[in-house]
Amino acid sequence: MSGRDKASPRPFPRLRIMVRPGLVLGPGKVELLETIDRVGSISAAGRELGMSYRRAWLLVSALNEMFGKTLVTTSPGGTGGGGAQVTDFGRAVVDAYRRADARSNQAIHEEFARIGHGLHEG
Repeated sequence: MSGRDKASPRPFPRLRIMVRPGLVLGPGKVELLETIDRVGSISAAGRELGMSYRRAWLLVSALNEMFGKTLVTTSPGGTGGGGAQVTDFGRAVVDAYRRADARSNQAIHEEFARIGHGLHEG
């Protein structure tokens, strides 16, 4: 299930990590990285995720600044077309986020179950 289930008001956890002041890694940026890795293009990833190229580019710029290391490399467009590639470090960030998200969701579900309030899967 992706996004909020509108049929029920019960909350579900969504992990956001403040990597540096003002620079937050969350599910949207991670999904953008995964999509760029799959399609090889910032503009195609943005279209697939329903965002403008400018928005996708700004998020990639924030991601590259966030860790002080490059997560996405780009090659210029033109007649042959450009492209984007998620670096090995970028993939490691995605993997670390997905593992942390799964572990935090499990802990949150357990804690809320102890007080008798179930949460949706996010």
